[in-house]
Amino acid sequence: MKNSTRSGWGSWTSRGYKREGGYLYEELKCLLKLKEEARKAMCVEASRHPAFKLISKVPGLGPIRTAQIIAIVGSPHRFRTKRQFWSYCGLAVVTRSSADYEWVEGRTRRRKKAVQTRGLNKDFNRPLKAIFKGAALSAIQTDEFKRFHQRMIDEKIRPEMALLTTARKMAAITLAVWKKGETFDPKRLNQAGQSTDNQ
Repeated sequence: MKNSTRSGWGSWTSRGYKREGGYLYEELKCLLKLKEEARKAMCVEASRHPAFKLISKVPGLGPIRTAQIIAIVGSPHRFRTKRQFWSYCGLAVVTRSSADYEWVEGRTRRRKKAVQTRGLNKDFNRPLKAIFKGAALSAIQTDEFKRFHQRMIDEKIRPEMALLTTARKMAAITLAVWKKGETFDPKRLNQAGQSTDNQ
């Protein structure tokens, strides 16, 4: 009697799990469909924004990422410089120093030792950082950014720093084309922020 009860209980449990799994799968299908519809609606709404066509032409920034950038940033004029935008995106390198001056022979003088970098700024917009890092991974597959990225690798820059520099370049370009209302020009890729990208 015990064996048959256990057997019956086991089969009922198995059927219950299958039924529950079926419900969860149907729920997942509905959510995926809803997610796709929401993405389309977001892109349609964002496409009405004047900057949508300009930003979406930057390699690595498709319609979804462009829509997200426009929604999160709102206006490029919030940021006076690309460095401020980098900081907001979580792409700015933080430098810290315990003391900029030292006491020598009864007088103060500025320390000669260069300030060391201490990683990225931790106060940032996380979705925006994910957008630009993902965009950088996509962009380095294109001809324009592939050459830009490969040049850093050839210069013995660590891969993670090369990717960060690419993400910063993309953020700077995005801010520039949005502010100026100009289309992305691949020929100017090596000009925008060339002196600060490897910081």
